[in-house]
Formats: sequence, structure tokens, C-alpha cells
Amino acid sequence: MRHLIRLDDWTAADAAAVFSLADAYRGGAGPVTDGAAVMFFPPSSLRTRVSFERGAQLMGLQPIVFPPETLDKPEALGDVAGYLAQWADVVVARHPSIAVLEELAGADALPVVNAMTDENHPCEVLSDVYALSRQSDVRALNFLFVGANGNIARAWQEAAALFDLDLVQCCPDGLATPGAVWTDDLATAIRSADVVLTDGPGRHTAALERFRITTELLATAPSGVRFAPCPPFVRGREATAEALAGEAFVGYGFKRSLLPVQQAVLAYCLGLG
Repeated sequence: MRHLIRLDDWTAADAAAVFSLADAYRGGAGPVTDGAAVMFFPPSSLRTRVSFERGAQLMGLQPIVFPPETLDKPEALGDVAGYLAQWADVVVARHPSIAVLEELAGADALPVVNAMTDENHPCEVLSDVYALSRQSDVRALNFLFVGANGNIARAWQEAAALFDLDLVQCCPDGLATPGAVWTDDLATAIRSADVVLTDGPGRHTAALERFRITTELLATAPSGVRFAPCPPFVRGREATAEALAGEAFVGYGFKRSLLPVQQAVLAYCLGLG
């Protein structure tokens, strides 16, 4: 049974199959089914929830949504998965603890898809890589992630291993993701960056202040640089308002790929297509 908990668990062939399915969904020819997707989302979820719910509905899966706290009770999660499998076909869960998703998946009762944990956010990054791959060979691009260790940074590390990406993390000493290629010299690193990625600073706002992306920094990057901040972003925090209004910003439409990619993930885990 297929799950998506970490991109580390997938092969290049898995990713290629998902991207092929995403192409089909973009073209209106993706596989459809007749079933239900049980989803766990907090009220704060916006882009991921809309694209998963809409995508599931379009492919014939009725979305049935609960708050993630529904999973925080004494009942064994293997039992939860076993019962859900009697009426539903797949679980999509956003929950702080990746261990919760691992326990659901461990029952192998129905596929489990990670819609974000405090550990990582695989679907978000898969969507970004897919969007970029439609324009370029991603293995030929230099990726610069500006920010501290966190779920988005770790998801990009997983993606770098899966897709063989050239990824450098830029942040203060001591805040890098373990195992990452790292620098604290933003002015130098951005000069060779084809794609600039950011995430919110979390509790490291003061430490990351000097790593804010500006139009002046982006002007020193290679021609055609793409600035892809992970939403939600705040103007004046990880990037200036001017940088987010500039031509390097990939724009809201960049996240349009969430819909076909998440449909493709669901289809692949369900063995469709």
C-alpha cells in the first residue's frame, strides 16, 4: 500500500509517476473514481485544504473533514484507520505530530497522505518542484533556501535528495537543517541562485532579520531568478514588500499546481491511472 509521509520514502520513479498524473489532471484527463477521502485540517489551513478538498471532489472522492484534534484520543490509531477503511478510501491529515500519521499508515488499512506536520510538508514542496519542472530541468537549477531549520526546510532537503537538486541553505550559524549544505553569506549565495526559497522565521525573527530578501539582493542573482516564498509570508519579515512586488516573485499562480499535484498524489496512492 502506498502512503506519502516523507519524500525520503519515495523513489524517483514514484515522483515521475505523480508528475505524469499531474500533467493528466492539468489537461482534464486525470483518472476518476467513486469514493471518499477523510481529511483532518485545522481552521487555519487555507491553500492546502482548498486544493485537497476541491481536487478530491473533482476526481470523485467525497471529502469528509474533521479537525486534527479528532485523532488526539486514547483509541489506537491503527484501530481508527481500520474503521475508516470500512467507508473511506484514503486519509489526508495535517497534524503537528508526524508520529500520528506514521501510526495511521502503519496499519496499512488505507493510504495516508501527509498534508503537513511539524516535521515536514511534502505535498507543498512536490507542487513547487512540479511547477518549476514545467519550465526548466530542475536538476540544472541552483536552489537557495533562506531560513532556519523547520518543516519547510526539511521538506526541501527531502526533495533535494529525491530529485537530485543543488540546494544550499542560508541562515545564521546553528540554525541550519542537519546535513544541509549551508552558508551564512547571503550576498554571495544569491549571486548563483536560480530559485530563491523562504519560510517564515518562527521564533528566530531577530536572528534572521539580516537574511531578509530585498530587490537589491535579487538584482544580483542570475537573470530570470525565481523568488518563491512559502506562504503564508509577511511583507517586511522574510522579504520586503518591494521584493514581493518585483518581477522575480513567482506570483500567486505558482501555487496553482497544488491542485493537480495533490490530485496526482491521491491517485497514485490509490493505484489509479
